[in-house]
Amino acid sequence: MTSEPLPTTSALDEETARAEIYGLLSQLYYAPPTAQLLQALRLAPTEAPAQGAFLEEPWRALVGAARSCEEAAIAQEYDALFGGVGKPDVYLFGSHYISGFLNDKPLVRLRDMLAQLGLGRDEAILETEDHIAYELEVMRYLIAGDDVAVANLTKQREFFTEHLHPWVNDLCSAITAHPRAHFYAALAEFTRAFMNVEAQGFDMLA
Repeated sequence: MTSEPLPTTSALDEETARAEIYGLLSQLYYAPPTAQLLQALRLAPTEAPAQGAFLEEPWRALVGAARSCEEAAIAQEYDALFGGVGKPDVYLFGSHYISGFLNDKPLVRLRDMLAQLGLGRDEAILETEDHIAYELEVMRYLIAGDDVAVANLTKQREFFTEHLHPWVNDLCSAITAHPRAHFYAALAEFTRAFMNVEAQGFDMLA
């Protein structure tokens, strides 16, 4: 996953802010935060990272959780929720939430669209393309990429509507319901709020 600076409101236009939020979420779901990323999150301003008071409180809660949790505790929480041998407590893969099975038809449809976008999975990444971090990173690319034939609002809306929005709220609910979720519960609530803002924005384009 790419390393993105934390989002702020002061000097970023809206599209850059959106891309950086997607990039940050991608990193936080892909692995426990590094010491550098966690420190940056702890020092982040607590105003909303995009315009609109709707994100203010969940963002403040996420920054607060980062400040109150030790790095090792967050890593242990990540492993308790998403890791372990065999079946994890919380799946991070879209196919599980859409069809009830891993590596199922939703993944095939996702790969078809990625191929149309000229995107593919790095062979060094073990997770399938329906991992939440991968889909968030695709959204970041569709916002910030240089190829306007791909990186445009139409493609963003299509990808978000077909491949991310149908299951991301179920993932967030599964995380917040887990008894060991603290930092990741705050992350899930911010994710849910941000995805709702994105969905409303895309609905206005319809």
